[in-house]
Amino acid sequence: MNFLTPLLIDRRFLWLLLIINIAGTVYGYYWYIPQLAVTPSFFLLFVPDSPTASLFFVFVVIAFLRYRNYPLFEALALITLIKYGVWAVVMNILTFKVIGYLPWQGYMLIASHGAMAIQGILYAKYYKFKLWHVLAVAIWTLHNDVIDYVFMQYPKYPGLEMYEREIGYFTFWLSIVSIGIALYVYQTRRREDK
Repeated sequence: MNFLTPLLIDRRFLWLLLIINIAGTVYGYYWYIPQLAVTPSFFLLFVPDSPTASLFFVFVVIAFLRYRNYPLFEALALITLIKYGVWAVVMNILTFKVIGYLPWQGYMLIASHGAMAIQGILYAKYYKFKLWHVLAVAIWTLHNDVIDYVFMQYPKYPGLEMYEREIGYFTFWLSIVSIGIALYVYQTRRREDK
């Protein structure tokens, strides 16, 4: 991965990444409009998962462009980009498997969400979050799972309603794996700093 370092820290690439993530975030919130329209106001913050994950990464990229780090946003970005990136890829593939086709937006969501997860991981070596950041984000992430699957605020995919419990179970373990990756990044960074 060291061969990617010059590209990842190139300011022109960071600006491009910022523009792409802002556009993706705006589209993501637009995609959620129908669900947000019927969401009780006290759940609104927890419903648009993927665009909020990419919004966290927007703040990370802005910090990098300013030669700074925003550790809480780095932890939020890493965990949520992996979780919701992988989640959306799996849900769209499952939708295709269950209903037999996928609209063009589904393929776009597979590509964009796969890229979300990858960018979160590629920039992990630049993150400077501490253990408390990971623990705070772990609480946020698991709380979000409760909102999604206890209060039924998760994104609805056509044809997948019958797999609600299985999707909730998968999502919980995806959260645990994403948190585990963040803990691994934290421990690796600590060892390198010694």
